[in-house]
Amino acid sequence: MASAFGHAIVGLTLTKVIDNKNLKWLLLLAIFSTILPDFDVVAFKLGIAYEHPLGHRGFTHSIVFAMLWALLLMFTIGKKHKLIWFLVIFFSTLSHGFLDAMTSGGRGVGFFIPFNNDRFFFPFREILVSPLGIKNFFSTWGLHVLFSEFKYIVLPCFLIFIVRFLVKKY
Repeated sequence: MASAFGHAIVGLTLTKVIDNKNLKWLLLLAIFSTILPDFDVVAFKLGIAYEHPLGHRGFTHSIVFAMLWALLLMFTIGKKHKLIWFLVIFFSTLSHGFLDAMTSGGRGVGFFIPFNNDRFFFPFREILVSPLGIKNFFSTWGLHVLFSEFKYIVLPCFLIFIVRFLVKKY
C-alpha cells in the first residue's frame, strides 16, 4: 500500500480541484476516504485470508465500495451539493485502490469485488509499498517510501494545482 500520507494528498487535491465552495467537511471526509479502505487490515486479526473478498485489498478497495461510501455520505452529509460530494468522495475512495495497484508489493487489488475476486496491478508499479505499523514506517524503508510517493503522488498533485490555478486565473 501507499502510505496514509500519499493517499491523503490525493483527497486534498481532488477536493480542491472539484470543489469550488470551500466545504471543510468535504475536505476532511475526502482525506478520511482515501485512507478508509485500509481499515480492512482488521481482517488479518479476524483470521480472514488476504485472498478472501473481505481480506486486505479486497472489497474495501473495490469500485462498488467506493460508490456505496460516496452515496452514503452524499445523502447523509452532502445534502446541498450532492454531485460535488459524490464525485469527491467516490474518486477519493477509489484513488486508494489505484495507488495500491501501482505499488511494488502485495497481491493486487480487488477492483471488481463482489462480482469478481481477481486481484489486479497496473503495469506501472513504481510506488514503493509502505511497511505496516508506525514503528516500521519510521525507518530507512519508510523514507524510501516517502521519496517514491513524493515523486509519483505529491509532484503530480502539485502540477494539477498549478494547472488549476492557471486555468482559473485566465
